[in-house]
Amino acid sequence: MQVNLEESTESAYQSADALALPAGLPEAEATAETPPHLPVLYLDEALVAIHKPSGLLVHRTGLDAGERWFAVQLLRDQLGGRHVYPVHRLDKGTSGVLVFALSSSDAAAVAAQFAAHTIGKRYLAVVRGWPPEAGTIDHPLTHETKDPQPALTRYRTLERITLPLRADRYPESRYALVEACPETGRTHQIRRHLKHLGHPIVGDTTHGVGAHNRLWRSALGCHRMLLACTGLDLLHPRSGAPLVLQAAPAESFALPWEQARRMSLQSGTLAASVPP
Repeated sequence: MQVNLEESTESAYQSADALALPAGLPEAEATAETPPHLPVLYLDEALVAIHKPSGLLVHRTGLDAGERWFAVQLLRDQLGGRHVYPVHRLDKGTSGVLVFALSSSDAAAVAAQFAAHTIGKRYLAVVRGWPPEAGTIDHPLTHETKDPQPALTRYRTLERITLPLRADRYPESRYALVEACPETGRTHQIRRHLKHLGHPIVGDTTHGVGAHNRLWRSALGCHRMLLACTGLDLLHPRSGAPLVLQAAPAESFALPWEQARRMSLQSGTLAASVPP
C-alpha cells in the first residue's frame, strides 16, 4: 500500500472567523533571485501560519552571512509591513508549518504553550535504514555548554523501501519514511534523536551520513534535508479553541521520496508498508 503524502496531512483548521487557506501548496524557492512568496496556511487577527520552504532561515542569526531572505522579513512584506512575532523555530533545511503571532501578547501566549510542551508537533522524515515499527526515543540532549536536558520523541515507521543502489559497502540501500512527534523542543531534536537511534535523516549534512546524502543528490536529484513539519496542534491564544494547522510536504520532499519508491518497486526490491 502506497503512502499518500497528501492524504497523510489532510487539511484541518479549527478557529472561528479565521481565513483558512489550502495546505500543500507548492514550495517557494528560497534561493531564487527574487524574493520567494510564502504560502499562507492560516490567517486571523492573532496568528498567521506559513509553509516555510527548505533553505530559508526564520530570522537573522550570527550564522546568516550571505543569506538574502528571511521568513520574518518576507512575511512582514507580504502582510503590508505588519509586524510579525516568531513563536517557534524550524531549522533552515526543514520545511513545513511555521507560526507567527501578530502581537506581542499573542506571541507570549503561544510561546508559553511551546515552553510547557503542550503543543502537538508532527514531522515526516526520510531516514537511512529500517527503524522499528514504532518507539520512543528518550535521550537527553546538550546545547553548547548547557547540561543535558530531557528530550523525548515518539516515532512510527510509515513505509520501508530498498533501493538497488550502492551508497557504501552494501549493494543495496535501505530507507524509511518516518513520522516523528517531539514532545520537547531541544535544538535539532529530531535530527539528533534519529541519529541516536541509528537512522539519520537523508540530506542532513550535520547529523547525517555523507554517502547516503550524495546518493540521493546524484540518483534522485534531492538537494535538501528530508524533514518537514506537517502539523501543529495548539490552543488559539485569544479564544482558547483547539487549532489544528497542517500542510502536506513540499514537492522538494515528496517527489524524491516517490521517485525512490518507484525505483524500489520497478527493480523488484522490497517496498513494504508498515501497518498503522
